[in-house]
Amino acid sequence: MKKVAIGIDIGGTNSLVGFVDESGKVFLEASMSTLIGDTFEEYLDALYATVTEAQASSDEEFEIIGIGVGAPNGNYYKGTIEFAPNLKWKGVIRVAHLMGQKFGVPAVLTNDANAAAIGEMLFGGAKGMKNFIIITLGTGLGSGIVVNGELVYGHDGFAGELGHVIVQKGGRLCGCGRRGCLETYASATGIKRTAFEVIADRNQETILSKYSYDDLTSFKLYEAAQNGDHLAREIFRETGKVLGEALADFVASSSPEAIFLFGGLANAGELILEPTEKSMEENLLHIFKNKVKLKISSLDEGNAAVVGAAALAWKEFKS
Repeated sequence: MKKVAIGIDIGGTNSLVGFVDESGKVFLEASMSTLIGDTFEEYLDALYATVTEAQASSDEEFEIIGIGVGAPNGNYYKGTIEFAPNLKWKGVIRVAHLMGQKFGVPAVLTNDANAAAIGEMLFGGAKGMKNFIIITLGTGLGSGIVVNGELVYGHDGFAGELGHVIVQKGGRLCGCGRRGCLETYASATGIKRTAFEVIADRNQETILSKYSYDDLTSFKLYEAAQNGDHLAREIFRETGKVLGEALADFVASSSPEAIFLFGGLANAGELILEPTEKSMEENLLHIFKNKVKLKISSLDEGNAAVVGAAALAWKEFKS
């Protein structure tokens, strides 16, 4: 019987599941909507069904040693999701406790970006690095900060919320209730907001005009830019400028060897990487210039967070 940990990545839109052995090999994968049900308990019922169906579809038998969860506003110390702006469940949710009860195995939880950082460190481009930052560009903007080989959690478990650093005083309203947070500019939803501002302001011919707000996605922006739409390319430049300025400030805090971009918006590759790198270098303190590598994560989207969450379970529950 193969021993595995279940890694779960709870995103703002979708949840990804993987059965992962101690070496990081993923045996089974499944996904479901995070938006299912009105309560966390209803979501958990659906998640349990998804995991059970995936397990039943395999010819191999698995012994589950534990569950690792990566989630927005995940508190490693308490095993809770607390007031996550991009999730429908409000307040404090005792995720690790409830999952442990439901699945009958121990569960551990961390911030989704921290889980991605663990995956990047063990199996991706950060292998061998002791100091790096991973920025997850999904529905929101998450971050995992590694210093001297250890994830930074802070005294309460919430260190590293770089998506909620204010980059524009009195700027866009954020799901957290404040205005001007970085994630309202540099995320899949942030770039969409930029797109509609730029379209209204420039009044130029663009393929993007045919999309409603609900229909436009970061992938459609990418396609338009790849097809030579000048406004779409400008939108990526605007987003990269804001993100690069913020990254220059983050470098001053922890002096990372590298910063990795991960998630849906990062899939745009050079379209987001080039303007971000240019803006970061222009705004770096002189002592950091030309020292920090900016890279797109080499791991599959979702895989890093799932494998990282599972690795956390292996670390905690290996007998």
